[in-house]
Amino acid sequence: MAKQKKTPRPKAITPKGFRDYFGSDVTERAEMLAKIAGVYHAYGFDALESSAVETVEALGKYLPDVDRPNEGVFAWEEDESGWVALRYDLTAPLARVYAQHRNDLPTPYRRYAMGPVWRNEKPGPGRYRQFYQCDADTVGAASVAADAEICALLSDCLETVGIPRGDYIVRVNNRKVLNGVLEAMGVTDEVQSAAVLRTIDKFDKVGEAGVRELLGKGRLDASGAYIDGVGLAEEQAEPVIAFLTSKGESNEETLSNLRAAIGESSIGAEGVAELEQIGALLAAQGYGPDRIVIDPSVVRGLGYYTGPVYEAELTFEILDDKGRKRQFGSVAGGGRYDDLVKRFTGQAVPATGVSIGVDRLLAALREKGRIKSHAQGPVVVTVMDRDRMADYQAMVGELRQAGIRAEVYLGNPKNFGNQLKYADKRESPVAIIAGSDEFDAGKVQIKDLILGAKIAENATLEEWKERPSQFEVARTDLVAKVREILDGQDD
Repeated sequence: MAKQKKTPRPKAITPKGFRDYFGSDVTERAEMLAKIAGVYHAYGFDALESSAVETVEALGKYLPDVDRPNEGVFAWEEDESGWVALRYDLTAPLARVYAQHRNDLPTPYRRYAMGPVWRNEKPGPGRYRQFYQCDADTVGAASVAADAEICALLSDCLETVGIPRGDYIVRVNNRKVLNGVLEAMGVTDEVQSAAVLRTIDKFDKVGEAGVRELLGKGRLDASGAYIDGVGLAEEQAEPVIAFLTSKGESNEETLSNLRAAIGESSIGAEGVAELEQIGALLAAQGYGPDRIVIDPSVVRGLGYYTGPVYEAELTFEILDDKGRKRQFGSVAGGGRYDDLVKRFTGQAVPATGVSIGVDRLLAALREKGRIKSHAQGPVVVTVMDRDRMADYQAMVGELRQAGIRAEVYLGNPKNFGNQLKYADKRESPVAIIAGSDEFDAGKVQIKDLILGAKIAENATLEEWKERPSQFEVARTDLVAKVREILDGQDD
């Protein structure tokens, strides 16, 4: 009889393009999202939590650089529902929610949503297949006042989480202006139009010369690979170049240059007029070009935008992996998508909104030193006498009731040194020590682990004597002394 093969053990590895988030990562994200939610709520937006799974039909084919159905999403076939997929953003699900519940929702409907999204794309450094977004959208408002409000909200969010003025800029453009440029170029084919828009979106990376090459025959990229171009003649490309280089010293100069770039296009003129109105509305609220500026280079890759588009860029410099200086870049974007709900209802429903990239913004805040690189662990109550567990639990209960994060050591208490090693690994600020002698005397030992680590690393013996890191106090003074030590560590 053949020997039965053992089932191989599964490998403990994270799937490609995904990552695990531990304590401080989760805490920092939650705190930042709470601040952003506060701004959204102050602007009158209501929370919405929609399904993580949508039908592929409901999601539509709107991911950038996607040419075949289901590409770019994690999709599977259900017996009854047909093809379904994990959501790739929070906007397409909103369109489905509004279409489904519109009779019960106010118009305009102002909602915000926060949560993970999934994209089946090639992962890379800092680019994951699952990431967090937090969105705010207004559905049912055709006025560009809604777009201006979203830009103001985005500016306020960045400042609220800790990005000061001067370190960011919200840039605004309009897809109607882009359509006017395409009209002036004589480009009417949908596929070619999409290729031109993708090329314009690369302006920041490849510059004017690179865009000219990509609009024409193509170019060699930095790796030496040849990128095929759109195939336009040189004269056809000129309106694009005029458009991309139309940003002036002021919004007024930029608008004037855009009018020249669109020629006789009526849709282009409509877009320029909307940008002018957005600028005026923002100026009336005190949002000047130092915070929000009209910039023709903003395109946004998603295909569902129909009007104003916006992007928040952080302007301070960081060092890349090779030690070179570069700007941090974009952390948020959005725009108007008046046709997305229409796919469900058959009736035009105006909508506009913004999405903030949570992981990117967290990385920016760390670069600016606006958040700690790690969260502090809990106070650890060590166990010297396992028969006195009720007394240890009483201590930790008092600390928690006082608002102090705390836990009792629940491992094997036999080796006390391992308990302190555990506290160090938890990055605990304080350890509580009490055995039979302390309980009989009505006292406890309190060890300042942060100060103790500093003294052990840097101090001489004399400094150790002058700055004790362990204290014996009355049991009744436990909470007060721990609070005193924690407050001193924050100084």
